[in-house]
Amino acid sequence: MSKSEPDYTADELICVCISRQVQDGDVLAQGLATPLVAAGYLLAWHTHAPNVYFASAIGQSVCRQGAQIGLAYAESLWLDQALTTFGFVSAATDLLPRVKPKEFFRPGQVDPFGNFNNIAFGKDYKRPRMRMPGSGGIPDVTTFLDGVYLYVPRHSRVTFVEKLDFCSGLGHSDVRKKGEGAKFLVSNLGEFDYVSGRMRLRTIFPGVTTERVQAKTGFELQISEDLAETEPPSREEVRLLREEIDPLGIRRLELLGGAKRRGIMRDILEKEKLTHNSN
Repeated sequence: MSKSEPDYTADELICVCISRQVQDGDVLAQGLATPLVAAGYLLAWHTHAPNVYFASAIGQSVCRQGAQIGLAYAESLWLDQALTTFGFVSAATDLLPRVKPKEFFRPGQVDPFGNFNNIAFGKDYKRPRMRMPGSGGIPDVTTFLDGVYLYVPRHSRVTFVEKLDFCSGLGHSDVRKKGEGAKFLVSNLGEFDYVSGRMRLRTIFPGVTTERVQAKTGFELQISEDLAETEPPSREEVRLLREEIDPLGIRRLELLGGAKRRGIMRDILEKEKLTHNSN
């Protein structure tokens, strides 16, 4: 990295890639445990998209003002900014079909066509290898949304599979009657699109090779003829993420697992508690 380029991490580049997909005036649907997405949305709001709406599942609220990212106090942070609140069922069945927001989903499995699974790993539903958090309103909203976007913090053959164990999110499929299927996916290796209905590598993160992306993907990759290196964050984007949007570094948790993740989470909770009590 040259001295003229900012120091940044993979999680920060993912946030910036998410931010670049946001246009001013968008309605942005935000999930319950998606700090990378929240940070990307907030970065867009701080920079090029000051007129977005946040439809946040955290607090089940609609906001015009962004809230700093939190962990233990995340719900109150967003409720404090709420213009109005909705119950989960009402939001999924009444609000979202009308406003048709842009939303980033994190799949447990995703196939070449952007269909995805957040239900379980394993073919036996009653006795799966591992149960995932569940689909929530995903089977409903992905049938009609035009703004379906995906993100995968840890790119691997476990997630990118030729065939799903179960399908909870509808991608580019012959059964689709409404909506358009996934438009975009970002992982910790690069950016992908679905211009032909199949996942295609569009940009590659600095230091990553196409051979590595293919080795980490459980199906044959399509690669853009115009493949380029992903544009890195600016110094101001990095500063905003670290100082204004997520000073506790909660976004990092999505790239970690096991004991390291638990240790960092404990540190974050302790720092958050001290900050909350001092305010």
